[in-house]
Amino acid sequence: MAIGVGVASVVLVLGLAVGLAGAGVAAHVSAANAADAAALAAAPVTFRPFGARGSPADEAARFAARNGARLIRCRCPVDRSWDARTVAVEVTKTLRLPVVGSLEIRAESRATFEPVLLLGGG
Repeated sequence: MAIGVGVASVVLVLGLAVGLAGAGVAAHVSAANAADAAALAAAPVTFRPFGARGSPADEAARFAARNGARLIRCRCPVDRSWDARTVAVEVTKTLRLPVVGSLEIRAESRATFEPVLLLGGG
């Protein structure tokens, strides 16, 4: 009987560990997706002739929030030139785990925007 309880305990602990690891991986993927969406949304807003309103950081924060994350950093300077530009964002997403508590998952992403492609070239 003691061996059966021991085996059941080990199986339970291993199952919990696998479940926590799976939740962590899923949260990281979700945070990475939110960061990608935020970067892709912010990049064209750095080009004022594009017609966007608001700031690139506002747009990045909006898309991060729609994906359940919070924008931490946006290196998205407005550039009025027709040169290609790359933005970089960082987001955080809270993962709540029953045994461990809350963890902050961070993710970064970059996106490049080439305004000249708006002219139909390239």
